[in-house]
Amino acid sequence: MSTVTIVLLVLTVILAIGLAVLYFVGKRMQKKQAEQQSQIQAAAQTVSMLIIDKKKMKLKDAGLPPAVVEKTPRIMRGSKIPVVKAKAGPKIMIFICDAAIFDSIPVKKEVKAVVSGLYITSVKGMRGPIASAEPVKKGLLAKLQRKYRETSAKIQK
Repeated sequence: MSTVTIVLLVLTVILAIGLAVLYFVGKRMQKKQAEQQSQIQAAAQTVSMLIIDKKKMKLKDAGLPPAVVEKTPRIMRGSKIPVVKAKAGPKIMIFICDAAIFDSIPVKKEVKAVVSGLYITSVKGMRGPIASAEPVKKGLLAKLQRKYRETSAKIQK
């Protein structure tokens, strides 16, 4: 056999092994995510809150309790997460928001939010529906992104 054929065979075997590993790791991660989602839904409660501010910040700079920062993996500590500062009852608290609903949260308005610990999973307006913050964009890519967000929001409910 020629060297080109041997190299191609070795590359195909390596790619096949890589795809198999990715498949099984992905399956395991999917099971973990489903378990976490069921735990979030089990601990969920509805809270009325006044949204003061919302930003995408690094986990270290967000002002979350030290226990939360210590429990997160080191890789995630430097990444930006959606953070919402809100007045829930008499306390001003900092929440981590679901990325799918972050854009729909109105600032300086009172909302009813489904909260699981420090994590906001969904938001409804106190007095009627929440107005869409982003203007409707035209184009195929924008339309596909909008459909993806709508379907992921429906799945979350």
